[in-house]
Amino acid sequence: FPGVGEGILERLENGEVVVGDGSFLLTLEKRGYLKAGLWTPEAVVEYPNAVRQLHMEFLRAGSNVMQTFTFSASEDNKESKYFEHAEEAMWAVEVLKALGKPVAATMCIGPDGDMHGVSPGECAVKLVKAGAAIVGVNCRFGPSTSLKMMKLMKAGLQAAGLEAHLMVQSLGFHTPDCGKGGFVDLPEYPSGLEPRAATRWDIQKYAREAYKLGVRYIGGCCGFEPYHIRAIAEELAPERGFWPPASDKHGSGSSLNMHTKPWIRARARRECWENLLPASGRPFCPSLSQPDV
Repeated sequence: FPGVGEGILERLENGEVVVGDGSFLLTLEKRGYLKAGLWTPEAVVEYPNAVRQLHMEFLRAGSNVMQTFTFSASEDNKESKYFEHAEEAMWAVEVLKALGKPVAATMCIGPDGDMHGVSPGECAVKLVKAGAAIVGVNCRFGPSTSLKMMKLMKAGLQAAGLEAHLMVQSLGFHTPDCGKGGFVDLPEYPSGLEPRAATRWDIQKYAREAYKLGVRYIGGCCGFEPYHIRAIAEELAPERGFWPPASDKHGSGSSLNMHTKPWIRARARRECWENLLPASGRPFCPSLSQPDV
C-alpha cells in the first residue's frame, strides 16, 4: 500500500483517506468462534488464527488500520474504548495524551448525545480540548445516522473555533428506528439482524457522503464485513490512487457482461445497483421495529 511508514496524523494532514476495519464480535460469532451476549474476546486465546484471518481479510479488502480485538478484555469486563459518556472519554484522552501518541477518540452516541445529554457537537469539543486529534463516532447506529452525527460534531467544532480530523465507524446495518441506545435496543439484536444488513452499494454511498463531509478516516463496526470495507476502498480508489487486492476478482458488476442470460447482462452497470431498492423476501415482516427501550 502507498504511504507505508507514515503515521496516521501525517496521512490525515496530507488529506489522505484512511480506511479502517470492520466487525469482529458479530463476525466471529457468526463464524462460530465466540458467544453472543457478553462478547468476551476469548477467541484471541482459543482461536488466534481465526482472529488473524479476519485481520488479513480486512487488510486485503483495503484497510489501512486494524484495531486490536480487546472489547470486554479489561479486568472489570468493561467494554474497552466504547464510550457513551463524554466525561469518561475525556479521561481516556487525557491519559493517552500523556503517552505522547496521537489520540483518536470516538463516541458511541446518537443524535440525542451522550447518556447525560451532552450534545454531539459539545462531545466533539470536549474531546478536542482534552487533546484528541481525531474525533468521531463508532457503533450503535447505522450509516445514515452516523453521517448525521458527523455533521453535528463538525458543526460543533466549527462553532467553537476548533479543528480536528473526523472519523466514522458505522454499523453495517440499517437502524433508522432505534432509540438513544442504538441497535442493542432493537428486538432483532443480536441474533436476527441479518435482514438489516447494508449492501455494498449502500456502503459505497456512505463512503462518498462521508468524504464529501470532510471525514477522512472511514471504517465500520458491528456488522461491517470485509466486503463492506472493500466497498469503501473501491469507492474512494480515485482519491487513494489504488485499488485493494480484494478488487482483483471484483468488477463492481461489470463482470456480468459475460453472463449467458441477457437480463443479467443488463445488470452490468453501476447505476443499476446504485438505484436498486432491494427486497427482503419477507412479505409478512415490517420494515421497522419498535425498540424495547
